[in-house]
Amino acid sequence: MAPLPFDLSIPAERRTSVIFSSPHSGRDYPHGFLRNSILDERTIRSSEDAFVDDLLDSVPGFGAPLLAARCPRAYVDLNRGPDELDPAVIDGLRPAGYNPRVSSGLGVIPRVVAGGKPIYRNKLSPDEVMTRIDGCWTPYHDCLKELIAESRSLFGEAILVDMHSMPHEAVDSIVQAGARRPEIILGDRFGAAAAGHVVDRIEEAFVAAGFRTLRNAPFAGAYIAQTYGRPTAGTHVVQIEIDRALYMNEREIRPNGNYKGFKKTLSGILGEIAAIGRPRTMLAAAE
Repeated sequence: MAPLPFDLSIPAERRTSVIFSSPHSGRDYPHGFLRNSILDERTIRSSEDAFVDDLLDSVPGFGAPLLAARCPRAYVDLNRGPDELDPAVIDGLRPAGYNPRVSSGLGVIPRVVAGGKPIYRNKLSPDEVMTRIDGCWTPYHDCLKELIAESRSLFGEAILVDMHSMPHEAVDSIVQAGARRPEIILGDRFGAAAAGHVVDRIEEAFVAAGFRTLRNAPFAGAYIAQTYGRPTAGTHVVQIEIDRALYMNEREIRPNGNYKGFKKTLSGILGEIAAIGRPRTMLAAAE
């Protein structure tokens, strides 16, 4: 039996409707994939949300499940739709309608990594593409759907916190000269993916810890937020982007000297976010 393409950490007791996910921190690179790439192993990791799954490892202690990908983003992007297929990387595929993510090489089977560096020498066969989607994408999203359904059954709502990291320079285009750079970007698709009071509480937790936040620019939320966020039906999705410079050396893809301190601070924030989805009876008992 093939190993699961994700790690699922379940709390001893579900105490909150909040679910945490990390779809881009996977680092199980298949040997065949690496052999067929023109990139070295460090460059191919440049699109990876390195260490985000480790930064989140405290959340089961707050009564929330954690779903973290094992398959890497360069291999299959779990934050894209299965139909976001790129004719420039898949043999025999005819162009469909315009999709900006696909056109930039960032479809469900990415053509490039960060900085627009091409991954492959040659196009992939349709069979290879379906193997990746069936083996990685589908199981991950099946699990995500089950977690959302469980939250709704237990608590009457679901709050999915989709955690990502962003390159330090990702906000350069939106920061004016002399202005303070945002360190955390909260994406709710301009209110379409989550209710305002949910996003407000998440933002308050980061701001109280001293982090500068911004909403929806330059990241408003991709496929996961777009697909699962239905606030009027009680399912909220907030995508969170964290500046990698806060905790890692991006060039070397390793933790920096601030890693342990940042992880401890973030854990406190994650605990506050988990509390957003705790029933009032539980909150009263805790007080």
